[in-house]
Amino acid sequence: MPVMACCVDSAVAPPGHADAGDTSIRSPVPFLSSNAAAVTAAVANSESSHWSPAHSSALYRIDDWGAPYFSVNSSGNVAVRPYGAGSLAHQEIDLLKIVKKVSDPKSAGGLGLRLPLIVRLPDVLKNRVESLHSAFESAIQAQCYESHYQGVYPVKCNQDRLVVEDIVKFGAPFRFGLEAGSKPELLLAMSCLCKGNPEALLVCNGFKDAEYVSLALIAKKLALNTVIVLEQEEEVNLVIDLTNKLSVRPVIGVRAKLRTKHSGHFGSTSGEKGKFGLTTTQILRVVKKLQDSGMLDCLLLLHFHIGSQIPSTALLQDGVVEATQIYSELVRLGACMKVIDIGGGLGVDYDGSKSGNSDLSVSYGLEEYASAVVNAIRIICDRKSIKHPIICSESGRAIVSHHSILIFEAISATVNTPAMNHIDLPLVIEGLSEDARCDYWNLSDAAMRHENETCLLYADQLKQRCVDQFIEGSLRIEQLADVDGLFDLVSKVIGAAEPARIYNVNLSIFTSIPDFWSIGQVFPIIPIHRLDEKPEVRGALSDLTCDSDGKIDKFIGGETSLLLHELEGNDGGANGQYYLGMFLGGAYQEALGGVHNLFGGPNVVSVLQSDGPQSFAVTRAVPGPSRADVLRMLQHEPELMFETLKHRAEEFHVEDHDNDGTNYATLISSLARSFHNMPYLNALSPCSYEEVHNAAAEFGASEDEQWSYCYA
Repeated sequence: MPVMACCVDSAVAPPGHADAGDTSIRSPVPFLSSNAAAVTAAVANSESSHWSPAHSSALYRIDDWGAPYFSVNSSGNVAVRPYGAGSLAHQEIDLLKIVKKVSDPKSAGGLGLRLPLIVRLPDVLKNRVESLHSAFESAIQAQCYESHYQGVYPVKCNQDRLVVEDIVKFGAPFRFGLEAGSKPELLLAMSCLCKGNPEALLVCNGFKDAEYVSLALIAKKLALNTVIVLEQEEEVNLVIDLTNKLSVRPVIGVRAKLRTKHSGHFGSTSGEKGKFGLTTTQILRVVKKLQDSGMLDCLLLLHFHIGSQIPSTALLQDGVVEATQIYSELVRLGACMKVIDIGGGLGVDYDGSKSGNSDLSVSYGLEEYASAVVNAIRIICDRKSIKHPIICSESGRAIVSHHSILIFEAISATVNTPAMNHIDLPLVIEGLSEDARCDYWNLSDAAMRHENETCLLYADQLKQRCVDQFIEGSLRIEQLADVDGLFDLVSKVIGAAEPARIYNVNLSIFTSIPDFWSIGQVFPIIPIHRLDEKPEVRGALSDLTCDSDGKIDKFIGGETSLLLHELEGNDGGANGQYYLGMFLGGAYQEALGGVHNLFGGPNVVSVLQSDGPQSFAVTRAVPGPSRADVLRMLQHEPELMFETLKHRAEEFHVEDHDNDGTNYATLISSLARSFHNMPYLNALSPCSYEEVHNAAAEFGASEDEQWSYCYA
């Protein structure tokens, strides 16, 4: 009998069959014999035994989006190449070893931090700054350009103090500066640049009021190389007025609103209808006002921004040519122009496709980008006999994206298709309506004839009729579950596309990957280990939040699921940990993340390459917000909440098992511990009530001491 027929072997035969008179219920033939199952397993094992890390690297396109910083090592784990293409074999860092070091308990030599986890790689950050500068310097030398490049980092991309301080430190030899777009960012930039190169630019963008302009002028008084960029025409009046009051001579820039438009998602700030910048008419009025005030010599910089993720160098050159024409006209009008700031837009190839037709990719590298910019400016300036300006860029995304990796854990997964022996066919048939029984017989006939399409049709029809019966109340839930199982089994046998399984991950997408749900930004997500094993499960990811948008079902390559490994546990559980990594997420995600369902940010560690046995050293660990910290963000008072619950326990006379206060003390300690811990699930082995009490007791002899530790 065909395998399909084994699945639907019926107790009630349809009219015309030889055994139509036999109404006894026959046991269904197993879906696969033990020998067949053994053969299938052997074939799968054979295929898996030939799977190599190179296969996983190709499957997940790691060399396309990850080069030169990420690869797969011989152990089947993701390896970090901290110095990019210049990394030596012994300098590679095994990402799984970092996770183990961070998550292992302190008693085992670890840091005792739970996932999710952000791993920062300052070595990669340094390499990005150096590579960007090197690309421009190479283009400048190759084209005999008669000035230099000095970039600025827009702090909005990632305002973390250590990130900004590192960029200032790594960029000091190259006069690398900072860009601010608000008053808090300006304060941050001023403070950090006090330790930077004195020639580094402090570019002041964004909307400005009198306080913002005053703060920028104070920065100028503090000998910081500050440029106030006029984004709105009326800002020139503030600058002129406050310059006279504070007796400081400013450096001024204007942001031009170009006609060149970036058509992608990130191009909404470009073109004539863009949010920022001055039209040619407004620029002329600003020049006139500065001239009338005797301050035209203060106008030194022209700024423009085509948009983030510029897809091609052709579009880039169009914008740079247009801006350089404006720059040359400002020189003609008498401004002492020195700098052309090309803004951001240097893209990141998130999917590795090297495509110029996607918001997820770009068709160029650093060298092509720099060469296109230098060439466009040089040609126009030479044509107009104008001195070559200093080239400045605000390339934030390209600098910080690669240096940060989000690591999280799959804690369970759904199981789609039940085994045949889990489906009670007699129970299914017992309550079927006449129409449903006909569908069942027709399904059996189609199976005998190997008509797969017809099988699926009748299986779907049977399922829908049974759903209707259940809603009417004439079918029990056990019967409906078996019909669902039968439908899934039929689909699997005939080779119909199996729906992706759901992997539940210990993460909040709203907190850690906000661009995914807000604008559909796709990041590379892959397992960071077991890459020497063949992944055979199609899966989508579901986070911890109580929100239907809390899922990831779009992946690079246009996929709606990701090939993953079976979790090492029964019924979809994870006895062994299964770690996934999201890469290229170092820009914007932390700043934009919210606290939906009161899930705060992850733990963060900084890791440097070292010559030790593990090839790395964890130089800094910053615990993520506790539950109390997150509650405070929403104006709750955790200390008062704790006292309220403590008094509640006293009010309702919580009994002591041994009349010695043990049970009451355990309850109170457990409450204090609950406020202290992170909001995420503890994916490790569950603790008993007594273990929670013992753990809490480690933090002090008294309740007050325990509480003070929680909020130290």
